[in-house]
Amino acid sequence: MIKSNSGIRKTDVINRRMFIVGAAKILVFVGIVARLFSLQINENKKYLTLSDKNRIREWKLPPTRGNIVDYFGNVIAGNLKVYQLHIIPEQVENFNYLLVRLKKLLNLSDKKIANINKLKSELKPWDSIIVSENLSWSQFVKINNYLYDLVGVKPVMTISRNYPFNDVYTHVLGYVSQPNEQEILDNQTIQERFVPGMKIGKLGLEKRLENHLIGTNAIQRYEVNAYGKRINQLEHQKGEQGSKIRLTVDTEIQKACGELLNEKAGSISVMDIYTGDIIAMYSSPSYNPNLFLFGISQDEWQLIRNNPLKPLINKTLSGLYSPGSTIKPIVALSALENKVINTKFKVKCTGKMELYGQTFHCWKEKGHGWVSLKNAMKQSCDTYFYEVARLLGVDRLNITAEKFGLGKKVLGDYFDNEKKGLFPNTKWKKNNLGKGWVLGETLITGIGQGYIQSTPLQLCMMTAQIANGGYAIKPKIIVDSNPVSYEDAKQSMESGLLFDTDSEVLIDKKLFKDKKNIKIIQEAMFASTNERFGTSYKSRIDDPKYQFVGKTGTAQVKRISKRERELDLELEQIPYKDRDHALYVAYGPYINPRYALSIIVEHGGSGSKAAAPIAKKLFKLIIDRHDLRNKQSNFERITV
Repeated sequence: MIKSNSGIRKTDVINRRMFIVGAAKILVFVGIVARLFSLQINENKKYLTLSDKNRIREWKLPPTRGNIVDYFGNVIAGNLKVYQLHIIPEQVENFNYLLVRLKKLLNLSDKKIANINKLKSELKPWDSIIVSENLSWSQFVKINNYLYDLVGVKPVMTISRNYPFNDVYTHVLGYVSQPNEQEILDNQTIQERFVPGMKIGKLGLEKRLENHLIGTNAIQRYEVNAYGKRINQLEHQKGEQGSKIRLTVDTEIQKACGELLNEKAGSISVMDIYTGDIIAMYSSPSYNPNLFLFGISQDEWQLIRNNPLKPLINKTLSGLYSPGSTIKPIVALSALENKVINTKFKVKCTGKMELYGQTFHCWKEKGHGWVSLKNAMKQSCDTYFYEVARLLGVDRLNITAEKFGLGKKVLGDYFDNEKKGLFPNTKWKKNNLGKGWVLGETLITGIGQGYIQSTPLQLCMMTAQIANGGYAIKPKIIVDSNPVSYEDAKQSMESGLLFDTDSEVLIDKKLFKDKKNIKIIQEAMFASTNERFGTSYKSRIDDPKYQFVGKTGTAQVKRISKRERELDLELEQIPYKDRDHALYVAYGPYINPRYALSIIVEHGGSGSKAAAPIAKKLFKLIIDRHDLRNKQSNFERITV
């Protein structure tokens, strides 16, 4: 009986265990089915996407940069088709044979062949090796003709930057080239759109406007195998070209500036005296930015770098020069504004001025005799301005000079290389040199020498603000989306107000205390150019349509010794680096002024001989282009 009950209990235990195991199996099976249902039905899209990501690859192509155009819409920085040569190593049957053929067809150097072999060892077999980024048309045709014998070679047509006017706009536009690691890290937009082969702005407006010009990437989608090799192209998504930027510059005038400064070191700036538009901004000598697009050769780079005329320096913005006598209109204006002198004030010039045992010479050895403000300006008498500066003082002169733009950047943040220059005062010397100001320094500041340093563009702005009647302008080189017309700009100035596009308010921009003083300076500058004995009289234009007024300047680059003064050498007898800089500032037409300019010819000798004649040739073109510019402006206002 006991044995029977024991057998029953064992059977119950076995049955319970089998039930538990069976139930567990059922639960596991249900769990697996539920998971499979979840994976295949509920999360189908998620895993389909992950699968596609393993199967599909995206390749970004270099973005197409936006065009930069001049005021009239002429493309000055654009894009063109270029022909490249790629090799796909895995398709090549005999790599050494292929290189021998390419070397012969394209005249490749041994160094280039070595670089190709190096790239081959670094890349995957199916990746492309770029043999040449810029094949000529004849080379491209030759390669295509021999493709049957060049297995693995792929001729490619793509887009690259192009500067159609070569060296005319170099110091305005800059150039593009491949970015370095730091440039990629510093710009979020470049980081997001960077692909090998992409080029970015390295200098000038190309660099400053990078985020506007860069464009978006075109995208190609390919199906790939397990090793990442492309099997089939699935889609091509076209990228958007970067924004078009329109400048205020006139190409014809810019080109003329380059021709007039040919084989000279210097700068020419032209500005609208009411709107502040930069009409031309040329630095000489220049260089061709197209050389940098595909990697400049060492020989070409050394020629540019070692050129004694320094083509790499943007002299218009970065060149710092003593303004010489071109500063005299500001000195006279400051003295009039501060009631230190009037039009009847006269000084006797004997050719020099003695002060505490030091001699300050006038450029005219025997002197000018008794001169008033008008005659002193006309003949650029140094002695007169020594005395005016002595009576005025450098601190009051500094205030007037800074009002008219000296010692400040003109184009703000548009150019990284723009310098603000220096117009000194007593506080500046104490803070920077640790010494007190002396009276003799005031005298030489009064004729634009000494510590004073200015850029050619500052002198152009100074002259423009004298020309427009003494009102502040805001120079610009990019056309506004809603440009202010010439008539509106002039009217707002004459009311003493100027619309500031940054703050979007009208602000008082009168730079004078008494408008009569501006008129006195304008008449004195007229005499300097258009009356006998004026320093630029030989460069005058009698025709009222083209008649302009200006002021010459000759800036010493070294102190003239007593012996050198006695020798009185001709320009050709003086070593080039010891010759004075030649300067000229002007505006015109005189009756209804519209444009101002500044010219500097490094080591040109004198402003009257080297710089003023350039202004005479240039003003005719500037005035003749005036009507075309007005028509363009009026047309845009009507269409808008």
